[in-house]
Amino acid sequence: MSGDDGKQSKKPAFDLEERTARFGENVIHFTKTVSRNPVTIPLISQLVRAGTSVGANYCEADDAVSKKDFKNKIGICRKEARETKFWLRMIVAAKPELKIEARTLWQEAKELHLIFAAIWRKS
Repeated sequence: MSGDDGKQSKKPAFDLEERTARFGENVIHFTKTVSRNPVTIPLISQLVRAGTSVGANYCEADDAVSKKDFKNKIGICRKEARETKFWLRMIVAAKPELKIEARTLWQEAKELHLIFAAIWRKS
């Protein structure tokens, strides 16, 4: 990314805030493709809540006021990533034709869950 001065800005190679934000955006885009019916409406709602909560709670963890607060917020990130996998599975149960698209999101949710589980254990 370049700034106004034309120089390359130094950005960490691994930006978890950006990764979780993109994940939330991808969850939102995916849910827009799911047809609405009495079964999928609550599943979509739950998926959006869990999938976007990962990044929101990571932002809160990044601004934590204590080690205990940080560990708590990272724990929530871990739980929300795992919950996202669950809701993706339920969407596919309701709409099997979305399996391929959901698989990519499920894999990212799994990776995020593993990352946050490792951070939580070390904190």
